[in-house]
Amino acid sequence: MDEKVLDAQKWVNSTYAGATGYARCPEDGRIGWSTMDSLVMGLQHELGISPLVASFGPTTMSRLQALGDIGFGWNKNANIVRILQHGLFCKGYWGANGYGEYGAVTVEAVKKLRVDMGLPEGGTGTQGGVTTAKIYKCILNMDAYVRVSGGTDDVRSIQRWLNGRYWTKDAYSIGPCDGIYSRDVQKALMIAIQYELGIAAPNGNFGPSTQAGLKTKNLSQGSSGLWVDLFSAACVFNSPIPTGTSDTGIPTTWRSSYDAKLTEWVREFQKFCKLEVNGRSDYQTWAQLLVSMGDPDRDVTGSDTRFEITGSRAKWLRDNKIEVVGRYINDPPGSTLDKEIKPGELSTIFSNGLRVFPIYQDNARKFADFTYTQGYQHALNAHKLAAEYGFNRGTVIYFAVDYDATRGEIDAAIVPYFHGVAAGLSYHGKRFVHGVYGSRNVCTVVSRQTGARYSFVSGMSWGFSGNLGVPIPANWSYNQIKEIKVTNGSDTFDLDRTVVSGADRGQDSVNKPSGPADSFIDYVQRLYDHAVAFPGDGNPNQLVMEFIRHEGYGGGDWDFLIGKYNKEFVQYAKGKGMSVMADFVDPYTAYELSAEHLMASANGHFVSWMPSNRRAVNEGDVAGWGGDLLTLYVDWRRAKDEFPDGRGFVQLKMAKVGVASSFGYNDLIEDADAWLLAQAVRGGRTIAQAVRDLYNGGGGLTRFGRYWAGRFNGNVTDAKFLAHNLLTAADDVEVVAAQVGLVTVRGGIKTLPAMLGHDELEPFEQGFADVLLARTGTERSMRAAYEANHAKYIKAAKARAARS
Repeated sequence: MDEKVLDAQKWVNSTYAGATGYARCPEDGRIGWSTMDSLVMGLQHELGISPLVASFGPTTMSRLQALGDIGFGWNKNANIVRILQHGLFCKGYWGANGYGEYGAVTVEAVKKLRVDMGLPEGGTGTQGGVTTAKIYKCILNMDAYVRVSGGTDDVRSIQRWLNGRYWTKDAYSIGPCDGIYSRDVQKALMIAIQYELGIAAPNGNFGPSTQAGLKTKNLSQGSSGLWVDLFSAACVFNSPIPTGTSDTGIPTTWRSSYDAKLTEWVREFQKFCKLEVNGRSDYQTWAQLLVSMGDPDRDVTGSDTRFEITGSRAKWLRDNKIEVVGRYINDPPGSTLDKEIKPGELSTIFSNGLRVFPIYQDNARKFADFTYTQGYQHALNAHKLAAEYGFNRGTVIYFAVDYDATRGEIDAAIVPYFHGVAAGLSYHGKRFVHGVYGSRNVCTVVSRQTGARYSFVSGMSWGFSGNLGVPIPANWSYNQIKEIKVTNGSDTFDLDRTVVSGADRGQDSVNKPSGPADSFIDYVQRLYDHAVAFPGDGNPNQLVMEFIRHEGYGGGDWDFLIGKYNKEFVQYAKGKGMSVMADFVDPYTAYELSAEHLMASANGHFVSWMPSNRRAVNEGDVAGWGGDLLTLYVDWRRAKDEFPDGRGFVQLKMAKVGVASSFGYNDLIEDADAWLLAQAVRGGRTIAQAVRDLYNGGGGLTRFGRYWAGRFNGNVTDAKFLAHNLLTAADDVEVVAAQVGLVTVRGGIKTLPAMLGHDELEPFEQGFADVLLARTGTERSMRAAYEANHAKYIKAAKARAARS
């Protein structure tokens, strides 16, 4: 609680309690929208507006502007100054004591605010620190003008530059300077571009005049000046470029010169977005950086439609270079659209050389359509229908969110809905995997929180709030960019043009008996048979693990950590035609797993099983989760200025789909599976049997729960204790060597975890336990989370409705 915020709340409530429409704010000393809304309503009352509303709209702005700028000695209305001063306090600026006198202290506070915004102080001494109507509006909102957790200096520099250059322009609103890319920042950049193009009335929309102007801004290496500033700003907002679910991504920086580094970043961005790779700021690249649909007329190889694909339509698709089509596997009761796949249609699609990806949509057009229970029931129905169509094991089904869901709605209902979807598909053994269709924000959050394998982005809805200020998801597979009406002889039908990333190529057959991991299972069995027949020494299970890990995880540090691999068996197996299988597809998530990392970690656990004191750690842990935790610690210390709170950092970065991290979602799957494989082999199963049980026998459905219970004793306290031991233990030579090697030698961080105080390190350890617990959530805990979030959202929505 802040006493000055409490003073503001008490004063505004007591002063305006009787005004028509006024909504009291809580008197709790905590800043939030309710307090700012009350101050806005107080200002409206002083401006003669009635009834009061919780919005700083055009009428409030025009009446405030009519009073002129407010500066030193301004005395037209003391309460207007008091409201300004209370607003300054709430934003963290010491603006005098709310006495209604615009004195030297208030002047200095406004100067500081203006500088943080990127604006000039306005003059020296008491001549500066003037509050214009635009600045007053900013004082009464929740925008931050200093960098916040998760923000970057580069983004903040761009925000301040935009404000400083355009703040006096009529169409430009002063934006936040918090270092975070958002829809407001995106709109600010678009309006800046429109001003520089000479558009008479900038509005932030990607209209014909903006498009025509950008087609003339084809920059390349060697260019410099304002347009490079604007273009590289757009690049920063779309940075880093994802390079995998666990990788750090490719960053860029804001600059005025189009140099070789920017050229290379642009090439990688173009490659990721499936544009022509030329390293230039051509029109398609501008469009892709600025709006979710990019250039809607670019060449595409994908499509989706509610119409049946007949033989003639299939031929039209092929003639127009379409390779894959999205089709619905259901039509909800009461629908008149007749969307679902027709009998014999899949054969028609396949026989014409096309592929297909299935879509499931049951209404899904408003907040009320999404609950955990509905997601669970929809998944059961989707499984039934997809199985009846014969879709192959591992097929990704895209569950739709067909409206502009806000972040509050995503957290309160849509994420729980997809938890229900995941649970429903798990009930039937995860024959099918869930993907998500929706705005960029929906796809990104759902993928991170529920492990959705791929994102089908509704990019053509470029005006959706969920498509503004959000980069394209790292796991995008399809991007829907334009709806067209096809005329095919006497036939007409609607079709969405869809860009294909190639991550999910769709299906070109049905009723295939094999599954995604079958080749890996067969491979391990063949390798195990050779290990049994090997005339030399060695446990056959261990020989298999060593062979698979020997190229990527053999020699050097790994020899020191878990022992040398058997070189004689490696040569023997290669003589039998065996080679290392690097990757395979997990049938339960459809993510590619590294066989080498999996078996290196399993090998570590097998030779160094967990200590009898299950709260102690050893080199087996370092080979699995412990090594990943140490590299995550390095990530955190490198970003400690942006993320001082270790718990928040881990919750944002560990095991999240599409998030730049050294401890990605794939890594956690491999860590869990490695421990389970070692446990099974030590319990008497062969490595071939253990792999088959895990990937074709349903074992992967409960991987996180069994891992949590088996290695972390099924409770947060022990998980934190184990994390602390791994990070700080000084009595195990291999563990200490890993701490020094991964943190200082490889990571370049001189501050080892043991050097941090408890108050700083403990939240990092807590975050680790939080993430593990979240991944092991049962249906009951997910349901409880849904009910809590849903109730919270409904309560907030009712409060907003009451205020309006």
